[in-house]
Amino acid sequence: MITITFPDSTQKTFESGISGYEIASSISEGLARNAVGIFVNDVPYDLSRPITTDATIRIVTFNDSEGKEIYWHSSAHLLAEALESLYSGVKFGIGPPIEQGFYYDVDLPEGVKITTEDIAKIEQRMKELVKANSPFVRKEVTWDEAVAYFTQKGDEYKLELLDGLKESEITFYTQGNFTDLCRGTHVPSTGMIKFPKILSIAGAYWRGDVSRKQLTRIYGISFPKKDMLDEFVRLKEEAEKRDHRKLGRDLELYLITPIVGGGLPIWLPNGTVLRRTLESFLRQEQIKRGYQEVITPHIGNLELYKTSGHYPYYADSQFDPITVEEEQYMLKPMNCPHHHMVYSSKPRSYKDLPVRLAEFGTVYRYEQSGELNGLSRVRGFTQDDAHIYCTHSQLKQELKNTVLLTQFVFETFGMEVTTRLSFRDDNASKYGGDIELWELSQREIKEVADEMNLNYFIGEGEASFYGPKIDFIVKDAIGRKWQLGTVQVDYVMPERFQLEYQGEDNAKHRPVIIHRAPFGSMERFISILIEHYVGNFPFWIAPVQISVLPIGQAQYDYAEAFTKELFDLGYRVQCDTRAEKVNRKIAESEQKKIPFSLVIGAREVETNSFSLRTHGEGDKGTISKEELLVMFQELLTQRK
Repeated sequence: MITITFPDSTQKTFESGISGYEIASSISEGLARNAVGIFVNDVPYDLSRPITTDATIRIVTFNDSEGKEIYWHSSAHLLAEALESLYSGVKFGIGPPIEQGFYYDVDLPEGVKITTEDIAKIEQRMKELVKANSPFVRKEVTWDEAVAYFTQKGDEYKLELLDGLKESEITFYTQGNFTDLCRGTHVPSTGMIKFPKILSIAGAYWRGDVSRKQLTRIYGISFPKKDMLDEFVRLKEEAEKRDHRKLGRDLELYLITPIVGGGLPIWLPNGTVLRRTLESFLRQEQIKRGYQEVITPHIGNLELYKTSGHYPYYADSQFDPITVEEEQYMLKPMNCPHHHMVYSSKPRSYKDLPVRLAEFGTVYRYEQSGELNGLSRVRGFTQDDAHIYCTHSQLKQELKNTVLLTQFVFETFGMEVTTRLSFRDDNASKYGGDIELWELSQREIKEVADEMNLNYFIGEGEASFYGPKIDFIVKDAIGRKWQLGTVQVDYVMPERFQLEYQGEDNAKHRPVIIHRAPFGSMERFISILIEHYVGNFPFWIAPVQISVLPIGQAQYDYAEAFTKELFDLGYRVQCDTRAEKVNRKIAESEQKKIPFSLVIGAREVETNSFSLRTHGEGDKGTISKEELLVMFQELLTQRK
């Protein structure tokens, strides 16, 4: 007999060799029907796999994040089985689950190209395989057996993967007529994957290497219930309406052109106004909170980044060094090392601390072309970076202050915020610094989160190489979650850069560094902001806030005089004196998503008033000049 401990700490005894499915059945028929996998001592198991020792278990369904991974991983195998049955000779790369769904990278036979017209055929074949309800069968094989199988099959991609698994346990999974190299875990059978859907087709270089062959990447998703799929499709259509790439083009916010380079956005006048308004908002808040602004160069000596550890830790995501007069320079991958130079530029006393240095600093990362995506994934981006240098006794209060600032920023835009405490995992090679300082900083971060009653969860392995973080995850208007702002504790960089301050005891001490960026990347934040508001920006950040629309030439002088008055008051206003019908002017103002349009006819001139139209809502009636100015001022003050 073995003892099984459940998540609520209750225990039951079973015969050794019992399966996860049998344990689920002993609890309820519904759980057995919906279970997709089981975690045995935190290791994922197939439900059919026997459990032979005492264990703590957790049964997962599609409603659990781990359950979705298992479900979508199995769906990738279902897609591969469908492709192999439709396209003889197809070869397979990798097919992992992703945040929403799955993909499989495949090498199609010569002359075969899958287009959008083929999607229905692939989906239909997947549905047929669902009906076959084939079990997923796990089999342990030797490395030689695995090599022999894929050699006979002629799949060089699986053979290359096997090269890195010589010392590992090798497992195959088979469902129906398809066998794949896979660690698992999988659902019991294909019949559980009720509603599969192909989403898109793209290209992807094998193993992300642009010098290797480009494979066909097929994205898909699946659900156990039709209403789940319907809701996903609805939200996907809504997301497409909000796509910042299309809205950015329509609203003339930014430009990305291959002549300049992929992932290098140019901010157009409207986008520049939006960005500068956001920067001004945060800059004012930072000044109130005791930050000093600095400006640092776009490149730096390679030795600077070797000292910080960014090179070679992130060598794969950085542009190659540039050699100038026998010295090597790099496009700046991070602002941090430059700020450390500012701190160390003169002696510091405990009386000077905390020192809070802020910068809207542009940095550069090498992203592969297939990963670039509008403003959300770029090669040059600006961080609202700040570094706080403080004593250990000041650390917790400074952390609380940065958390409050970050929460204030996201609440201003109506975004719901949760937090992740990003801690290190057991892979010591990923991290720098002393383990005791890591444990101290992780404990301090958790204490701050508890004292502030933050809604948080812990993400092991999500820490930066130099310290743990508080990462802020925001939910947008249609429920999508984005990791944006971050607050990081750093005991490593003070050692690397030999940063010091003179304490009350006249001895030298190391400061603690807090890295902080509420927006994170300005480009990524604005991409999310565009989609959050569908381009219908609140009055206070709208690139053009007011459109003045005279009906005819007789109203031009009145319209232009009021436009100047609004401009002098600091509003972003435009006056349309083109010889166009007013309905055309109104329609164009709507298309540009300008919050307010002021229509001026003969009656409005006589009564010193305006016919007010609100974007998306239409005619709001006549309003006096005085009422209008009060309304605009309130919207600015309340940031609405």
